[in-house]
Order: sequence, then structure tokens, then C-alpha cells
Amino acid sequence: SPRPENTRGPGSGPRAATPAPDGRLYRHPDSQVGEWVRGNPDDPRQAVIDSQIASRPAAVWFADPDASTVTSRVRAVTSPAAAQGRIPVLVAYTIPQRDCGQYSAGGAVDLDAYDRWIDRFATGIGTGRVIVILEPDSVAQAHCLSEKDRRARFASLARAGRVVKRVAPGARVYYDAGHSGWHAARKQAGLLREAGAASPESSDGVFSNVSNFRRTRDEARYVREVLAAMDAPASHGAVIDTSRNGNGPPPQGKWCDPPGRKVGRAPALAPGEARVDAYLWVKLPGESDGCRGAAGAFSPSYAYELAR
Repeated sequence: SPRPENTRGPGSGPRAATPAPDGRLYRHPDSQVGEWVRGNPDDPRQAVIDSQIASRPAAVWFADPDASTVTSRVRAVTSPAAAQGRIPVLVAYTIPQRDCGQYSAGGAVDLDAYDRWIDRFATGIGTGRVIVILEPDSVAQAHCLSEKDRRARFASLARAGRVVKRVAPGARVYYDAGHSGWHAARKQAGLLREAGAASPESSDGVFSNVSNFRRTRDEARYVREVLAAMDAPASHGAVIDTSRNGNGPPPQGKWCDPPGRKVGRAPALAPGEARVDAYLWVKLPGESDGCRGAAGAFSPSYAYELAR
């Protein structure tokens, strides 16, 4: 997952579902690939990386658990997006015990701190339309937690969705469905229900394939199975990360910067696939999983391999 970017209580009562997103996605200019493209105009790889990666709309990750600055950091993305009439994709990524302590370890010190962070994250969103990817791996990878800690995490995730949807009425909030090669749809649906993802008060659906390589057709079938097994409302949809799935999954399940992968379908809202709200680039192509550099560090050689 990317490099960290450079009062408990439920939300209010039931509210209408936020409409599925349509329109144009936002590309935030402050990104590692953008900096590399601007700083290396004479590199022979520059044109390909620019046209195939840097120019495409992509998510902005908020992985720094400093609650005192997150409102302004979020607003620095949502305000220019709203001014352009575009929809930004925001990734909240500060859950405690993030990534089960692996390459992307970190996050808030505890769930009380996380709740405070989410409150301030939500405040920065404003009233415009946004897509929120709520904590990649937080549901599918909860196996490393004790049952008590898992229940506490899921309660905090349910609260997070309620807070975001109450404070930011234009937000569509999506919860972690893992991917089609991980848990069976029925098992993942049970976990998602525990985390509040079936409730329209906290969720608008699920996301899948973040930072992974599963083919779009497999993910579309999988998310429909998950939504059905969740008994989710008809207003619930799914978003699929297509950033690196152009060649499908690597052999032997290698997930860390595997060779031979390609960028996938361009980001698009309302792509015409049943119950799929969007294809998104949540993972930023060229940012390392932790094997071609530090987790989240931009690798121009890897970006070029993906873009060619």
C-alpha cells in the first residue's frame, strides 16, 4: 500500500442513500509519479509513464494518523476537486494494527485515537461528492486480531462510516471486500455485516482488489456475490481497483511487486457493469508494495514495466 501521504457515539438516524457516483474523477496533482514526470522531462520513459499513469485519475491516501492535520490535508484535495466539478477518491488508512504489522504497518495507536482521526477526516470532506475507500484490508485481514479486538475494530469501522455519511452528505463510503482470490463470498459477507457494511447508515457498498491483480470480470462476479450474501440494499454497489490487473494475477500468488503485470482498465464511473459503481485506480501504479523499494515509494522502473 502507498507511502503515508505527505466523543464516540453513533451518527444521526437513517438518511437517504447517497446517489451512485457519475461524472468525472479527480486527479490530484501532488503525487509521486507526477513529481517524477515533472522532474525528469528528458528520461526516455517519461512520456509513457505520463500518458499511461500520471495523467489518469487516482486515489489519494491518508495514512498519517496525526489527527491535528488531517482535516486540512483532506480539504487540500476536496476543495480543488469541487472547484473543478470532479469527484476525488479518498482512502482512509489509519486503522490500528494496520496490515497486521507487515510492510504497511502503522496506523492510529488505538481505536479511541482512530475515532478522533475519523471525526476530523470527515470534517475535511465538506459537502461535495467524494468516494471514500474505508481502510483497505481492515475486514478481510482481520484474522490476525483476537475475537475481542476484531469486534472492537468492526464497531469502530461501523462508526466511521456513520460519521462520514452524517458529516459529509456527498460521500459514498465503501468497505473492504478483499478480492476474488481470498475469502469465499459468503464468509466475506458475514465479516462485512459485522463491520456495518450492510447498513445504509454507514455504507454505500464494498470495494475489492485494492493493490491486487485479480481480473476485472472475476472481481465483478465476486462483488455481486458478496453484496447478495450480505443482503445489502439495492442502493449498495461496488468499486473495483483496476490499477494493476491488466495481465491478471501473477503465478504462485506472488503479490509483492510481481513482474509481468500491466495497468488495467482506465478509471471510470458508471462503467455499465451490474452493481459496479466504478473502476478506480486505488493503488497508484509504480508505487512499491515493499519489494522494489520501501512500501509506497515510487519506482520509475516498475512504473514503466506496468505502463508499457
